[in-house]
Amino acid sequence: MKTDAFEDGGIIPERYAGRGGNVRPGFTFSNVPAGTVSFAMILQDLDVAASGPDGVLHWLAWNIPAKAGALPEGSLPEGAVAGTAGVGRGTYFGPGAPAGPRYHHYVFELYALSKTLDLPADATRAQLLDAMKDIIVGKAAYVGRFRQ
Repeated sequence: MKTDAFEDGGIIPERYAGRGGNVRPGFTFSNVPAGTVSFAMILQDLDVAASGPDGVLHWLAWNIPAKAGALPEGSLPEGAVAGTAGVGRGTYFGPGAPAGPRYHHYVFELYALSKTLDLPADATRAQLLDAMKDIIVGKAAYVGRFRQ
């Protein structure tokens, strides 16, 4: 997966930050594994130790149709479901690491799935991971760094 918003491992622009424009970056997908029917995406900040080993959940979505081949900036293809961000601020809450010398690492994890999922829009990250555990046919990750 790739985005034109920032380089893999690069600095996430303010436009995509929670206190900036709070716009979800768009991604394109390539080298999609055979048998992929849908995708799921999870965005988390792995550098927040106080929230446990999973970090802070900023976004999750599933049932992204494989035929779409991409996620447009700020929107989802028809049929996709956006879950609730773990920070309780809607379906997408962009990076929000505090000011300081250290950048936080935000990981966009893309899962290629052999089926679509039957989950309600208020499903948790744990429920999403459990529902897709036996149907993952591929995975990609893209990292951005951010601080105020």
